[in-house]
Amino acid sequence: MSAASTALPGRLRSPKFPNYPSNLTRHISCRLSLNRTDENPPLSSPHHDPLRIVLAAGGTGGHIYPAIAMADELRIASPSVQCVFLGSASGMESEAVPTAGHEFRPIVLSPENLLLFPFSLLRSIAAALTTLREVGPRVVVGTGGYVSLPVCLAAAVLGVRVVIQEQNSTPGIANRVLSVLASKVFVAFPSCSRFFPKEKCFVTGNPVRASLLKYTSKVVARSHFFPGRKVGEGGKVVLVLGGSTGACEINIAMLNLYREMLEDHKEMFLIWQTGYDGFDEMESLVKNHQRVVLTQFLHTMDLAYAAADLVVSRAGATTCTEILVTGKPSILIPAHYVVDIHQARNANIMAEIAGSKVLTEYELDSITLQSAIDEILGDERLMAEMSKKALKSALPDASAQIARHILSLAQLPVTKQ
Repeated sequence: MSAASTALPGRLRSPKFPNYPSNLTRHISCRLSLNRTDENPPLSSPHHDPLRIVLAAGGTGGHIYPAIAMADELRIASPSVQCVFLGSASGMESEAVPTAGHEFRPIVLSPENLLLFPFSLLRSIAAALTTLREVGPRVVVGTGGYVSLPVCLAAAVLGVRVVIQEQNSTPGIANRVLSVLASKVFVAFPSCSRFFPKEKCFVTGNPVRASLLKYTSKVVARSHFFPGRKVGEGGKVVLVLGGSTGACEINIAMLNLYREMLEDHKEMFLIWQTGYDGFDEMESLVKNHQRVVLTQFLHTMDLAYAAADLVVSRAGATTCTEILVTGKPSILIPAHYVVDIHQARNANIMAEIAGSKVLTEYELDSITLQSAIDEILGDERLMAEMSKKALKSALPDASAQIARHILSLAQLPVTKQ
């Protein structure tokens, strides 16, 4: 583990919650404790049809893509099930979900910290209640964040079973709150299970897109990104990931080093996802180069990982999981501003289980990043060791495990074993 990672705080502080108005507390408590009658059956009744499961996911790719992976697996495991996503009309989920072939329904949501704004939370719960009554799901699945909280609370009010999936090594506030109501909690890392009731917690790993689990030829993948050039056996491809929104610090460091790095290493190639923020400016600054692919967003992540020898990235939970299942050496630069320093903790764990090189944002510049890249790519034995450790720590069947649990709760037949 790097010196940088040892300096990170090792103890998670309990979140401080605001004092809600007494009428809000009474209202939610009252609704959650209602005794149902025959005239008011729960929506999760086994006789309710069609067979629908709602997934509440939005905001960032880290919440959205694990949910899509679960929905894909649910559809494979039980073709009769219909997955419906709820999210914000202005969020990236409004495009990502339909593109993946699933139904998306927008609801009114506030992307602010809903726990600090109780009336915004109530408004979002009311919107979710309306939509959930229309959809009639057997189970609601939450993946954390501002979409998950009101939708899962609304599900609890209606008597619909709730499950949550936590991607990070330590849980976010939304999932900690929802764990009290959830029937089951699925976590990515064993260290996260201590934050949840033992009897309902399952260590499954993070769901990843099925395409990442299939073998893709490195030659085919590289020809996809560099069709005009043949990457030789000695060629190295660096995959730089700035996340779905962008990582300014990583982009600046890469901007200051890429040209000299490619001049010094004639067989080096660069696949560089900048993220949406600031892409136009980056595109104007990065001059056309035959060995650089610059893009806002990568839609073919399976090909990107297959082509890469080394990944330089933030330490978001989904990316960390993808690094593990694809067995890629990695350099991780955790974002310092993320709530509860999730990424720093993720990076710490990745350093332990996958040998990832960790650079803090305070250490990051073109010199330190270039040095880290050269250190790894210049040592074939180190690369092989990092790859082996990553694959050994991967849990590639997370989606299938979670799908089986969800279908069991929904009392649906599983056709795929």
